[in-house]
This record gives sequence, structure tokens and C-alpha cells, in this order.
Amino acid sequence: MTSDAAPQLGFEEALKRLEEIVRALETGERSLDESIRLYEDGQRLKALCEARLADARLRIELIQQNAAGAPVATRPLDAQ
Repeated sequence: MTSDAAPQLGFEEALKRLEEIVRALETGERSLDESIRLYEDGQRLKALCEARLADARLRIELIQQNAAGAPVATRPLDAQ
């Protein structure tokens, strides 16, 4: 995978590829050079997934409204 290809992946695709990389590295059957390349790809995918999750968290906010229905604040979706 090239560094240009990673940002075009959706979250699910990136996570699936990251899981494949982890399984490949766990077997211990890859050469050192290939293992390093896979590890680097995995790090890029991990960062991409973390960024997508952070973005999703920001986008999934509940808008609190006052009595007139106007937004007055926001709170994270998982806040009680």
C-alpha cells in the first residue's frame, strides 16, 4: 500500500487491512524487510483509523436546545 492510497480507504476497509497485517505479522513467516514494510503500513492505517474515529466522535454530537428550540450547547453522544 502506498501512503497516497491509505487516505482514500474507508474506515472499515482500513480496519480490515490492518487486521490482515496483524495476522500476517503474527505468523512470523514474512521476511524481515516485508515485516518492516507491513509494520509501517499498519502504523499508517492505525493513524488513519484513529483520525476517522476522532472525526466521527466530533460529528456525532447531540445539540441541546433551549425552550425556543434554538441550539445553546453541544455534548458528546456518550455523555450522560
